[in-house]
Amino acid sequence: MEKILILDFGSQYTQLIARRVRELNIYCEIYPYNHFPEPDESVKGIILSGSPCSVTDEDAPELNTLHLRKKFPILGICYGAQLLAYQGGGEILRSEKREYGRANLTFLDDKDLILQGVPLNTQVWMSHADTIKSLPEDFERIASTQHIEIAAFRALNEPVFGLQFHPEVYHSTHGTQILKNFLVDVCGCHQTWTPHNFIEMTINELRQKIGDEKVVLGLSGGVDSSVTALLLQKAIGNNLFCIFVDNGLLRKNEFEEVLSSYQQLGLNVRGVDAKQLFYDALKDQTDPEKKRKSIGYIFIEVFEREARKLENIKWLAQGTIYPDVIESVSVKGPSATIKSHHNVGGLPEKMHLKIVEPLRILFKDEVRRVGEELGLPETILKRHPFPGPGLAIRILGDVTPEKIKMLQEADAIFIEALKSHGLYDKVWQAGAILLPIKSVGVMGDERTYENTIALRAVNSTDGMTADWSRLPYEFLSEVSNRIINSVKGINRVVYDISSKPPATIEWE
Repeated sequence: MEKILILDFGSQYTQLIARRVRELNIYCEIYPYNHFPEPDESVKGIILSGSPCSVTDEDAPELNTLHLRKKFPILGICYGAQLLAYQGGGEILRSEKREYGRANLTFLDDKDLILQGVPLNTQVWMSHADTIKSLPEDFERIASTQHIEIAAFRALNEPVFGLQFHPEVYHSTHGTQILKNFLVDVCGCHQTWTPHNFIEMTINELRQKIGDEKVVLGLSGGVDSSVTALLLQKAIGNNLFCIFVDNGLLRKNEFEEVLSSYQQLGLNVRGVDAKQLFYDALKDQTDPEKKRKSIGYIFIEVFEREARKLENIKWLAQGTIYPDVIESVSVKGPSATIKSHHNVGGLPEKMHLKIVEPLRILFKDEVRRVGEELGLPETILKRHPFPGPGLAIRILGDVTPEKIKMLQEADAIFIEALKSHGLYDKVWQAGAILLPIKSVGVMGDERTYENTIALRAVNSTDGMTADWSRLPYEFLSEVSNRIINSVKGINRVVYDISSKPPATIEWE
C-alpha cells in the first residue's frame, strides 16, 4: 500500500497535515523525526512538519535531509522548509517580530508543479519566528508575500519543495490544492485510500492473522468498538465473542438500547449487569483519578471473569485508533498524563492473549466513514463520544445511585432536545455535568436549596482541541426550564463556555 511519511518536529499542526492528506484519499503515517522506519518502496514521498524550535538553536531537532532528498520527493512546511534551506547552505535569521496569521501571496510561479491552480493573492496562514534570508544555490523562490520574500521554494534538480506557510490550516485558502499537487503530481499517489479499500484490506489481514482462532472484544456502545466488532465479524464470523458491561454509569436507557442494536446486527454479544460492583467501588470516592482507576479495575475484573467463561480464546480485540498510537510515541516522549484513559490495560498479559487492533491506523472521522460503509446504525455511528468511566466523571465529587439517576434525567432532556431541534449532528460532543454546588432558588412560593447542572457542548474534529458550541439562547432557555421543572433536586442550570485548551472537554 502506497503511503506518505510525515516526520514530526513537534508542531501543533502535524495531525492536521495527516488529516488533509487522508482527506485526499492518500494513506500517510506520522513518526517522530528521530524515530521512523527506514522508508521502503511503498513510500511515495515525505513531508517535514513545523516545530516550535528554531533551526539555529543548539538543541534544534536535526534530521539529515540531504540523505532523504536523494531518495524521495520532499515537502517541508515551516520548520521543515527552514531545515531544508539551512542544511542546503541557505541562511536563516530570527524575524524582527513573530509572523503569525493571514497573509497573501503577492508573487507566485504558477508554472511550478505544486502551485498549479493557485491564484495570485491567495490567502495563506503564517506561524513562524524565523525567516529564510537566502536559499542554497540549487534552490529557487516560487512564492512571496508582501513581507516575506521567500514564502515558498523548490530545488532545481530534485522534487524538493518548501513552504514557509501552513497549507494544512483552514485559513490557507488553496492549501489543499497545494498538498494535492505535491502528493499526486509530484509523488504520483493514486488516491485509493477509501473506506471500501480499507475494509477489504483489513478483512483479508484479519483472516490471515487470526485464522480460525477465537477473539474476545469488550463493547462500549461507542463507534470505535462497534466498528471493530463489525470488521472482525466479517473476517471471522462467530469466532468473535463480544462482552457489553453495564457499569450503571451509562446514559438513560442506553444499555438496553445499544444491546438491542448489537443483537440486531447479528453480533455474538453477551450483556452483563455489573452496576452494583461499580457503585460499591465508587462509594465515597471524590478524586477524579481514583474514580477512573476504580472503574478501570472493576471493568477488568468483570471482563476477565466473563471472558474466562469462554473456551479457547486466543485474542483480545481493542478499538485503539490512530491518535492513541501517535500520542504514545510523541516527539518529546509520551505525553504528560492529563487523565487516565479507560481501557483494558493489563488484560493481555494477565490472560495470555494476543492483541488485535483493526482501527489503529484510522482517525476518528475515518472510523465513522468505515462504519457507514459497514452499515452501522446511525444511532451508534453518529453517537457523540462518551467517556469510558461514563457519568462517574460527570458527577463532581462522590458518586451515588441517586446522583446518577438525577444526572441521567437531566442529560436525557439535553440530548433529546439537541436531536429534536436538529442540533445534535452539528455538535461534536454534548452532555450534562452535576456540580457539587447547591444554591438558593424559588419554586412557587417556597425557598429551595438544591443542585446545579452544567451543560457542556463542543465542536471538534478529533477531541485534541475543541471550541464551545454557540447554541441558540432560546434553545438553552428551553432546556434549562425543562430540567428545572422535570428533574427533582435541580434548581439551577449553567452553560460551559470554555474551550480546549485551556479547559478539557470533560470536567474530570
